[in-house]
Amino acid sequence: MSPGRRLLALLAASALVGTVTACSDPVASGAMPTSSAPKSTSSTPAPRPTPKKLTLAVDKPRESAGVVIQGAGDAPYNYAPAVLQEGGRVRAWWCSQMSIAQPGGDDILHSEGPSVDGPFSTAAPVFSGSSTGFDAMHVCDPSVVRVGGRYYMYYTGASRDNHANGSSIGVASSSDGITWTRGNNGQPIVVPANDVLRENTYGAGQQSVVHVDGWFYLMFTDTTGRASHPNGAGQYVLRSRDPMFGKGVEALGEKGMAPVSATNQPRTRSVVEAFSSDWMWIDAASAFAIAHSTDHGTTITFWNADFTRQPFDPVLIPGVWREGPGLLRTAEGHAPIDPTDPCGRVSLDVLRSTVIGGANAPTDIRHFGLDAVGLAGCATKAEASALDRFAVPSPENTVDLVVGDEVLRFERRSVAKELARGVLARRPAVVDSLPVAARVPAGAEAVRSPDGVLGLLLDGKLWVVGSVDVAALNSSPITTVSAEQWSRYERGRELVAP
Repeated sequence: MSPGRRLLALLAASALVGTVTACSDPVASGAMPTSSAPKSTSSTPAPRPTPKKLTLAVDKPRESAGVVIQGAGDAPYNYAPAVLQEGGRVRAWWCSQMSIAQPGGDDILHSEGPSVDGPFSTAAPVFSGSSTGFDAMHVCDPSVVRVGGRYYMYYTGASRDNHANGSSIGVASSSDGITWTRGNNGQPIVVPANDVLRENTYGAGQQSVVHVDGWFYLMFTDTTGRASHPNGAGQYVLRSRDPMFGKGVEALGEKGMAPVSATNQPRTRSVVEAFSSDWMWIDAASAFAIAHSTDHGTTITFWNADFTRQPFDPVLIPGVWREGPGLLRTAEGHAPIDPTDPCGRVSLDVLRSTVIGGANAPTDIRHFGLDAVGLAGCATKAEASALDRFAVPSPENTVDLVVGDEVLRFERRSVAKELARGVLARRPAVVDSLPVAARVPAGAEAVRSPDGVLGLLLDGKLWVVGSVDVAALNSSPITTVSAEQWSRYERGRELVAP
């Protein structure tokens, strides 16, 4: 929001969050309650013990040589970036202000580059205040995901500079991430709960969204929330399968996620005492990773899928900071999959503001990061999704390619390697639970559509592979078929080289 209102939250955060990283509720803090009940003498199996919290090792520390993204022209500040990795590019949206974007107030800028270190394209405003309604003057704190080919941006809106607890959360959608249309008829989807009115009158905002198993999970600040610290620090969670959060909304409370009739019901549980946080989902570990600023950099706090325990000790990304870390995430807000160790390693990269600039607001966004090692992931079928398109040794002295929740068994390693995002030397145990969808012998028949798309025919099912190189590596003869014949084949998953 405006520099003055923003700094109130920042000063409060720097005073507290360096030492406090979770709420005091025993379940929320990861401490499981003990019981003095005697052992059961029935034949009912004893409950499985709570898995031990792991301490992750860290390596590959990194940081950019200088500022990586900034506003163009007369932009006086830059902070709170949302960062997506899409194919061979990295896209960023963040909060700034440019006079070419009207009305006067916070704007959301966009830029992109080949990596998180840039170089990034010249920044341009892509979303500004509406001149009317809850976001008349300010739009800020973007969080962006792409689901089903559609971008959704969750943002903080305010109608003017100084209005008690007036910040609220809106949503907009786009086909390209540049041209946005306000959702929910231009009305906020989350407003302050007003459980407790505090000296910090920021309200609700600073949101971050991830998409997991069909659910949009929205984490956000509400300085009026019941479970916030007296200075307003706290992060709350809502979820819905509706990106507009107009129906089927659930809120995280003391007993987990539960349906609520409105998004401003009393906020009874915070997952971390912080401001301006970001989060992502780690597929291999079935865990959320929350990035929030602390005394010495950005701390990553972890929660399991139902927020009943913290599976890992926090990890610190050190270095100077002044505002809001933005995690490098995939299109749906997940952690990027490590190409060499998808089950045990996760890259933690953030963009964050590093100085208070001439406008007395955060600016100079730089990149900081490291790898966390020792996840012990891919333990379940759900976590095997992290192995999608990885080639692994098979029990038949061949090579298996994980494709979704099944495998293809290749006679030739070179063919599997051509279609894989990575090749692992060891076979994760979870792969044994995945069915073999088809075998790919050398010389398997290949067919080509009239417009040049190539596929392999395996047990009568067509698996599109895209490149003729795959057919050549597999010594597969190619037959061109009619469009009608091509359309009649039963389809397997597409295997276009990543």
